[in-house]
Amino acid sequence: MEDWQTGEEIPKSKVVVIGGGTGLSVLLRGLKEKPFYITAIVTVADDGGSSGRLREEMSMPPPGDIRNVIVALADTEPLLAGLFQYRFVNGAGLAGHSLGNLFIAAMKEITGDFVTAVKEISRVLAVRGQVLPAANQAIVLKAEMEDGTIVVGESQIPKIGKKIKRVFLEPKDVQPLDDAIEAIREADLILLGPGSLYTSILPNLLVPGISKAIVESHAKKAYICNVMTQPGETDFYTASDHVNALYNHVGTDLFDTIIVNNAEIPEAVLERYREKGASPVQFDEERLKKFGFDIIQDNYVIYETYLRHNAPRVADAIAALLEQK
Repeated sequence: MEDWQTGEEIPKSKVVVIGGGTGLSVLLRGLKEKPFYITAIVTVADDGGSSGRLREEMSMPPPGDIRNVIVALADTEPLLAGLFQYRFVNGAGLAGHSLGNLFIAAMKEITGDFVTAVKEISRVLAVRGQVLPAANQAIVLKAEMEDGTIVVGESQIPKIGKKIKRVFLEPKDVQPLDDAIEAIREADLILLGPGSLYTSILPNLLVPGISKAIVESHAKKAYICNVMTQPGETDFYTASDHVNALYNHVGTDLFDTIIVNNAEIPEAVLERYREKGASPVQFDEERLKKFGFDIIQDNYVIYETYLRHNAPRVADAIAALLEQK
């Protein structure tokens, strides 16, 4: 972007977004329309579906969340984006795989390195910013339930039907990606979420060095709270329960602002989610105030097939936050 008077390049604000899953992809579609240089740091703990199969068969980090983020940030033709997301329904060995996952796997084989593969694909698809895995290896996510049960695997944790006490990684000494740490250190704003609390956001923050870099950063930092609870993961959680879980796992000082939806969800929409065991994340304002951070509240939801964050409105709130002195 150039200054219309001087013709000089205007430096873009550097925004780091940390998470995974559908929530992150939705947010990025709104953010990429702003004059930001975006770095998305994405979890590599997925072990289900196509990603899980490629992870096991090709000894590589799972590509699914990375694929979704690349598509969200890509400046490419809709047909090419749709092709990248296409999932095969037939074919021995092909059924269930997305073409994008196979593309990433092939590029990893050609370049010899997963991170290099992601960078090359990002270049080909004209990604606005950069997409980085939190680590250059697959991570096994484990959960200890309140009754002491240990559940192994990101995809299995929500299925067990018990309250989560804590999640942790194996290997414990997994190394963070140097580029991810550097991006955090250089950021003007760091965003956590939205996304699955225990299986998308925390797997990034539990990588040694990631949380430390966030705490030490002088950037503005915000947490975007989920709109709905997730069955088997955050049942009946309020906004402050989400914050408590983050603090209990990786300590305080991770963010100074929370962005939270305060709008009521239409009853017809609620009924559909009740059938799946989900409910709105309650905005418990008084409890949130006790944490001492700034609260940005508004109607941040939009309903299409599913309830999602209103990406343009959230992006506007983030842009306003960056402009504050």
